[in-house]
Amino acid sequence: MIPKLNQKLFDKDVEQLPIRKGYGEGLLEAGKQDKNVVALCADLTGSTMTSTFSKVFPDRFVQMGIGEQSMASVASGMAAMGKIPFLTSYAMFSPGRNWEQIRTTICYNDRNVKIVGSHAGVSVGPDGGTHQAIEDIAITRVIPRMTVLTPCDVIEAKKATIAAAKMVGPVYIRLAREKTPIMTTEDTPFEIGKAQYFFVSSGAPQVGIIAIGALVYNAIMAAKELEAEGIAVAVVNVGTVKPLDEKTVIALAHATGAIVTVEEHQIHGGMGSLVAEVLAEKQPVPIEFIGVRDLFGQSGEPNELLEHYGMGVSHIKEAVKKVIKRK
Repeated sequence: MIPKLNQKLFDKDVEQLPIRKGYGEGLLEAGKQDKNVVALCADLTGSTMTSTFSKVFPDRFVQMGIGEQSMASVASGMAAMGKIPFLTSYAMFSPGRNWEQIRTTICYNDRNVKIVGSHAGVSVGPDGGTHQAIEDIAITRVIPRMTVLTPCDVIEAKKATIAAAKMVGPVYIRLAREKTPIMTTEDTPFEIGKAQYFFVSSGAPQVGIIAIGALVYNAIMAAKELEAEGIAVAVVNVGTVKPLDEKTVIALAHATGAIVTVEEHQIHGGMGSLVAEVLAEKQPVPIEFIGVRDLFGQSGEPNELLEHYGMGVSHIKEAVKKVIKRK
């Protein structure tokens, strides 16, 4: 049931790399596999890790400058001509600033475009609230035809990027900025639309934790500590928010009778809201939500902000204990 994860996952010296680095590696590999893969960037080539592709395939790279709306429209046109465009910027600007172009020019026309939002979440840190995208899942998952991917580490980000290049249709890939623990390995399965169990306590789990992105690590650490306290928990990594793996989510809720969702995003409209929508209809159970609660971000160190907004290991443990009482 548990895929092959990093053997050093629970070690203090577990290797850490930025999730966005996996995108850069995946984009290059996708470009080698398919000559129709092209890349566009809005003046953030180095920050978004598009720089390697631009150097290897300069004739297949377009620097759009600070023009995210034009970038989306140009990418749609390129897709209409048979190309597979990847457009990148900070998530606050793409899909934030160019949402209407993504909705109408790309998704309404069902163009084969991949939107990559880097520097998502409050863990962007000192850049502050204006640059911390904590609404991007909400605004992308609501668009028809859009697939939304939320890789948990650098390795899964590479796999997600390659998979996105091979599928046909609009895709949003959400990336974090900071170095985060590597949880998976090259042998860990990844498939668009499939969730994976990353931790299951011995004994029947009392609560299911559903997590995305870098916070999957905090969820696993919380589960490990809870297990030592005699509370059995199962942790599921949702690498694809849309289409959600409803079968796995429903089965987890049925088996545990209680769910905690964990995301570095507003709790309104995000992954947790989607899980609640599904379970309200098909398997109603008590749910607690870990995420940002109707607030803007602010400047600070990444881990400091995660703690401030209630997304640390201790907060996940508290949510698990709270939801158990509601069963």
